[in-house]
Amino acid sequence: MTNSVLVEVLRGAVVESAHRGAIAVFEADGKPVWEIGDTARPVFPRSAVKAIQALPLVESGAADAYGFGNRELALACASHSGEPAHVELAWAMLAKAGLDETALECGAHWPSSHAATVALARAGKAPNALHNNCSGKHAGFLCTCVHAGIAHRGYVKSGHASQEMVRDAMQAVTGAAHDFDHCGTDGCSIPTYAVPLRSFALGFARMATGVGFEPVRAKAAKRLLSACMAEPFLVAGTGRADVALMEAAPGRIFVKGGAEGVYCAALPELGLGIALKCDDGAGRAAEVMVAACIARLLHADKALTAKLKEQALPPIESRIGAKVGALRPTAALS
Repeated sequence: MTNSVLVEVLRGAVVESAHRGAIAVFEADGKPVWEIGDTARPVFPRSAVKAIQALPLVESGAADAYGFGNRELALACASHSGEPAHVELAWAMLAKAGLDETALECGAHWPSSHAATVALARAGKAPNALHNNCSGKHAGFLCTCVHAGIAHRGYVKSGHASQEMVRDAMQAVTGAAHDFDHCGTDGCSIPTYAVPLRSFALGFARMATGVGFEPVRAKAAKRLLSACMAEPFLVAGTGRADVALMEAAPGRIFVKGGAEGVYCAALPELGLGIALKCDDGAGRAAEVMVAACIARLLHADKALTAKLKEQALPPIESRIGAKVGALRPTAALS
């Protein structure tokens, strides 16, 4: 199946580029609400599923043992920009478990925040693993290991108890087998599994409602999504699309982007889960897709819909700040 064009890029009034993709919207009982394109094709979710990967942190009792609240749980689900608040909180999470940045096995990179990178360079410093956008998630893995008495060295490797807990959670929540024939390695070195897009939509509907979960998991899922919605800056960072979408309707929209044009989302009031993939991996198009999709689903709220539709029409600017074009969802999406 060839997926439809869902996002167009305009320069002036001319379509300069186009992005194809697929979208799945599901209820927690497995009923499809809306599907566009090939939602049965396996995709790597990358960072879009961090809230599911964080379930063992809460379910094991580690989060409570270390006194973690919304801020820490949001960072455990984050792909952060490496701003000082992110780095400091990741360090504090590790310190609660008696660890420091040397325990992290995610690798180091410069912050995605330009301001944070400039400040770090001006101070004559190099980035460490705390600046990695996944350091909060990895801090969560490490805290779970220490609390459970598991040797944490090699915690990123397939077969380690930490990653087996994550894989078990992913399989149970999405209902899809996470097998080694569909396993790859994510940018932060942990295993990532390609499963049908619709499985992720179902999983986030379950995360939002607790349907099909035992009480402990239902409580943990609600706690994690609520933490992200309460602290969107910690999930991403300054100027990021995830923050703008969650701040547009506090407590009503959960979104989390992943690399290569993936987004997962949940709308608790409707009991819906959303998963989408931009075929060519363009993050800019995936951001338009998720904003337009949520606007359509929350159409009854006219004021919110207008705000979301505006986010689904981001401008393209010249180097002097003049608007010279825009991205827009196609009729198939809007």
